[in-house]
Amino acid sequence: MDLQKWLDKGTELIIEYTPKLVAAIAIWIIGNFIIKQLVKGLKKLMATRSYDESLQKFLLNLINWVLKIVLIIVVLGTLGVETTSFAAIIAAAGLAIGLALQGSLGNFAGGVLIMLFKPFKIGDLIEAQGEVGVVKEIQIFTTKLTGLSNREIIIPNGSLSNGNIINFSTEGTRRVDLVFGVGYDSDIKKTKDVLMKVLKDHPKVLQSPEPTVNVMELADSSVNFAVRPWSTTDDYWTVYFDVTEQTKEALDAAGIEIPYPHSVEIQKEG
Repeated sequence: MDLQKWLDKGTELIIEYTPKLVAAIAIWIIGNFIIKQLVKGLKKLMATRSYDESLQKFLLNLINWVLKIVLIIVVLGTLGVETTSFAAIIAAAGLAIGLALQGSLGNFAGGVLIMLFKPFKIGDLIEAQGEVGVVKEIQIFTTKLTGLSNREIIIPNGSLSNGNIINFSTEGTRRVDLVFGVGYDSDIKKTKDVLMKVLKDHPKVLQSPEPTVNVMELADSSVNFAVRPWSTTDDYWTVYFDVTEQTKEALDAAGIEIPYPHSVEIQKEG
């Protein structure tokens, strides 16, 4: 009798909940398909209206999250879960989670601020939070950079939006700051001419703004020259290394003494 009773009860539950379960599964599948198509359509619309790439990804991620939450609520309602009670539970849980995840909420707010004020965009070379890299992706909570040695760097948006940001790509050009020392017996005018010729002859050194060579310091064992070529942001490291190498060769060819050991100060750049 007990077995029959349980079988009857199980049959009733199956009859009662199978349509709801099938409907919930169908709603979940169809809902996910609609969300994907909607996000895809919005992406095309933003692309045709020339939305900033970083803003596109941020908004699409946010819309996708919101729609998924709405879909989950609908599915639970279809299964017979009281959605008003569920909404109250979500609100209470949201408050508790919010208190526990203040950092994450700060990162979300930071992401919104980055989208609003746009201190950088995807593809920009920036320095922030002690890291240097090219902006790869701006997400809801974090920003991804590709470091100069091809490392992936992930920085929380909260600390990123509240800290100093150096954007090397905004102006499109950068100054390469180098210092070279020569012996005290070297002719200053001749040395300046040799250094300037290196800068004038390099194809990637910009002539506007004009490069400069000046005596910077009378050091203990050398007269130090500040060498300041300009380049595009993309050519920065090419100019940096080429000028360093070609300066050594040019000074040697001109018979200008380079003290050894040679102390060179180079302003740290990204």
